[in-house]
Amino acid sequence: MRIGQKHYLVGIDEAGRGPLAGPVSVAAVVSIRRGGFNNKIRDSKKLSEPKREEWFKWLKEKQKKGELKFAVSLVGEKIIDEQGIVPAVRIGIRRCLNRLKLNPVQCRVLLDGSLKAPKIYQDQETIIRGDETVSIIALASIAAKVTRDRKMVRLAKKFPQYQFAIHKGYGTRAHYRALQKHGLSPLHRRSFCKGIDK
Repeated sequence: MRIGQKHYLVGIDEAGRGPLAGPVSVAAVVSIRRGGFNNKIRDSKKLSEPKREEWFKWLKEKQKKGELKFAVSLVGEKIIDEQGIVPAVRIGIRRCLNRLKLNPVQCRVLLDGSLKAPKIYQDQETIIRGDETVSIIALASIAAKVTRDRKMVRLAKKFPQYQFAIHKGYGTRAHYRALQKHGLSPLHRRSFCKGIDK
């Protein structure tokens, strides 16, 4: 995909919209060169964990070389419960773009699924299954997923009874069994866990 007259091509995606616990993760990746990236990059959900880690390392190396920039925002369970998951994702998008310090006029922003950037980014496009078809969105999906998974692994050490390192907060059978036994932790999204004893 060509940037045309724009200076920057931005890809945005999120990870962790549906789990019962932990933050939602939003990532924005910015190409600083024309032509974007090759189409060998795949949606994070279709990659193994080692492959995602490889791509994340590649992202960091490219950032060091000045070929791209990226930012990730983790929006916690309290905000999700207070405002809802959609506003929480929007907060994450806004945080990422603010951290990247881009001039909106110079950007073409591509977002996955139903995501929207702030209106100040007038040249934006939401692409259904964009993480499967657009490389820069796929990179954002990888950055969001790896960052969130690493966070859940760290949190698992604080709350070992829930085995967050295994299921990353998603509603697996093992997770529900842990909830029945231990109740909710401070990491759980109360609005996602209705009917479970607090």
